[in-house]
Amino acid sequence: MIDPVLGLGLTAFGLLLLVLPLSFWSLSSGRRSSAVTLLVAAANLCLTAQLVLRWWDSGHFPISNLYESLCFLAWGCTLTQLLVERSWPSPLVPAASTPIALGCVAFASFALPDTMQEASPLVPALRSSWLIMHVSVIMVSYAALLVGSLLSIAVLFTDRGNDLVLRSSSIGTGAYRKSQLVGAGAPDAVELHSTGFAISEQLDSLSYRTITVGFLLLSVGLVSGAVWANEAWGSWWSWDPKETWALICWLVYAVYLHTRLIRGWQGRRPALVASAGLVVIVVCYIGVNLLGIGLHSYGWFLGA
Repeated sequence: MIDPVLGLGLTAFGLLLLVLPLSFWSLSSGRRSSAVTLLVAAANLCLTAQLVLRWWDSGHFPISNLYESLCFLAWGCTLTQLLVERSWPSPLVPAASTPIALGCVAFASFALPDTMQEASPLVPALRSSWLIMHVSVIMVSYAALLVGSLLSIAVLFTDRGNDLVLRSSSIGTGAYRKSQLVGAGAPDAVELHSTGFAISEQLDSLSYRTITVGFLLLSVGLVSGAVWANEAWGSWWSWDPKETWALICWLVYAVYLHTRLIRGWQGRRPALVASAGLVVIVVCYIGVNLLGIGLHSYGWFLGA
């Protein structure tokens, strides 16, 4: 008999696997599919039930190994995707965001050995009230940054043959309107016409807002991690590989926000910075664990 926790993970994988071709089919037709949204919501519910059940069985927050961590990240990505779709119901959102959640569940369910999929007791350093606060905030920040970066990458492939001229403000607001003189009867009067934003503009605005939320959460996660490290190891910062790469990730997205807010960049140039941030997150989250070194590698992969 299959473990209910693993079964829920496989169910989420099946739902997301079904979402992937449907999302690209909706993208090709240019119409949003409510079935895609329902399937993503169902996958998110399966992942929620999986994490709650693992928490109930193990007696601790489900983050003791890489399997649980990947499932938590997939949960965060699907939740972020649903929230973004609520802001802008477009077929581009699931087409860009679904692959990362699917990849997380697939890697957790099929690439990891059976021993890594089983619940394991927490090491002494993790037996702290800071576990839920720090790890959950960091993982949700990764999810928001990943989805935001994928939306930025989508900007690079939107209207590739045309110059990308954005008319929205850096914070995703602002009312751009066309204006024209009304007529000879009122020579100084100007008639304003509202205009809709193009797909590239919507993507740019959504990616910016999503990355901003992820950056704020990452900042909170780094601060809480420093406090926890001081309690556990007597040092606020030890330049552990995971800590170092998390700081690099924070700096990359700080540069992204600086280019948006201070330099006024929009469109493809900040999207390239966000693409670099995506690579840094992958190295920080997976790469360090594959090496099995540092204080943050216990119970995750080679360091297990």
